[in-house]
Amino acid sequence: MAEARPLPDAVRDDAETMICLHCAKTFPVSGRSRYCGNACRQRAYRARRGTPAVPTRMTRAPKEGTVYYCDECDTRYLGVQYCESCKRFCRRLGAGGLCPCCDEPVAVKDLIVGVAIMLAE
Repeated sequence: MAEARPLPDAVRDDAETMICLHCAKTFPVSGRSRYCGNACRQRAYRARRGTPAVPTRMTRAPKEGTVYYCDECDTRYLGVQYCESCKRFCRRLGAGGLCPCCDEPVAVKDLIVGVAIMLAE
């Protein structure tokens, strides 16, 4: 039979140095610290929890499906940002398309406001 070895008195020597739980470097003991610094503490937290999900950015409608409005000549354009007659950039109204009745650009926002007014009456 193998001879029983005596157990060490202490698992670690807290009076001198500790080993960082994240990077395994030795560092002088300071209170109950388990990491060599704030950077290792934060990296260990992120490793345990995972990185936070980056919020997705709201995407706009493609330029071809966007209605623009010229403030100078009160004209609407579908997919064209620049008014050739006024030589100015137009204001973006939002997603939209051509009206099936009159072939004029109509923004979805205008249709929703129209429905809301009709329902309120």
